[in-house]
Amino acid sequence: MNSDLETLVLRARATAGAGRMDEAETLWREVYRRDPGHAGALYSLGVHALQRRDLPSALSLLTAAIAANPGDPMARMTRAVVLRDLGDDAGEERAIQGTLEVDPYFLPAILARGAAMERAGRLKDAAVIYGNALTIAPDDTRWPAYLSDQLAHGRALVHNNAEALAAHIAAGVQALAGDLSDTEAERWREATSILAGQSRPYPSQCNQLHVPRLPALPFYPRSQFDWVEALEARTADITAEMQRVLAEDAAAFTPYIAYRPGDPVNQWRELNHSSRWSSFPLWRGGEPVRDNLARCPVTAEALAAVGMADIGGLCPNAMFSVLAPRTRIPPHTGETNARLVAHLPLVVPDGCRYRVGYEHRQWQVGETLIFDDTLEHEAINDSDEVRVVLIFDVWNPLLSRAEQAMARAAISATREFYGFAGT
Repeated sequence: MNSDLETLVLRARATAGAGRMDEAETLWREVYRRDPGHAGALYSLGVHALQRRDLPSALSLLTAAIAANPGDPMARMTRAVVLRDLGDDAGEERAIQGTLEVDPYFLPAILARGAAMERAGRLKDAAVIYGNALTIAPDDTRWPAYLSDQLAHGRALVHNNAEALAAHIAAGVQALAGDLSDTEAERWREATSILAGQSRPYPSQCNQLHVPRLPALPFYPRSQFDWVEALEARTADITAEMQRVLAEDAAAFTPYIAYRPGDPVNQWRELNHSSRWSSFPLWRGGEPVRDNLARCPVTAEALAAVGMADIGGLCPNAMFSVLAPRTRIPPHTGETNARLVAHLPLVVPDGCRYRVGYEHRQWQVGETLIFDDTLEHEAINDSDEVRVVLIFDVWNPLLSRAEQAMARAAISATREFYGFAGT
């Protein structure tokens, strides 16, 4: 390309970028006059013809543009749009297929294939294709503006299809559901949800020690823990103790999320150094907070009777956790599946919700929840009052005493390696 023609092409692109479309078309016509095989001019003039609804000219120009540059997926996809508008369904499908042969991940072509199936009444097939598009699309906060409506429409169709499929599966297995225990029934409700595309599997994701081959169970039955009944019997006294400390020294309840300047905060940005989620620690990183325990003797005695998990430098942790009104703790995962986390709910207004993996539970005052926090979990307080729970660590009951010792030794060796031992 000579320098004069290159300058003309740059002017045409800049003019189009500035929104002066008539002027840009004139410039592209001059490029075409000088070089009738110029792929950029052929494509741009084809787009201008499409915008004027001169579909035959658009088809001719875009066909020539593809011949000049066969690897351009946008020219191929724009030609597919012209064929769609001409009512040539078979030609559109061939053009979309040709586009995907050039670039199998070209999002406009995948969306166009979904839309074509939808127009043909093949809604289930369209949902599969739209689902593929959503899989490769960026997060919805970064959707390209020119595709956002199509992606939103596709997401709605995928959602509706998943609901219909889940209902169909549920009807198909209903006759067998009565043979399941409550735990088995919950497992198969989740299996149905995953099969229908309503949710995804929630694996154990440990930030530190992951013990392989332990099942990823969201909640554990309270009956597996012999300390539950005695702890729950002291709920009123523990609550009174917490309320007294909170009334006497609210400043002792400090932000639970407290990253240092320069640390990546990720999903914790809104709660970093915020009193919206505060805590009064009783044990922290395997060490007792003795002054706080001394202020809460009933709670200290109750925790001692539990026999918390002890993995030096990691746990036990125990605290009164206060979630302010209209506050959400974002989805996150914990440190190790060698331990479980227990909640003893103390103050629970209406509008509070808790999720671990697929399972949603309601806190009930005095009823302990014991869960694997290495599954994604989140907490929400949609009420106008604070929510308070006593949180503490216990051993995963599927570990033997020998494995508990292994967990302690593995974490101790890791901390020693990094120079954290004894700190």
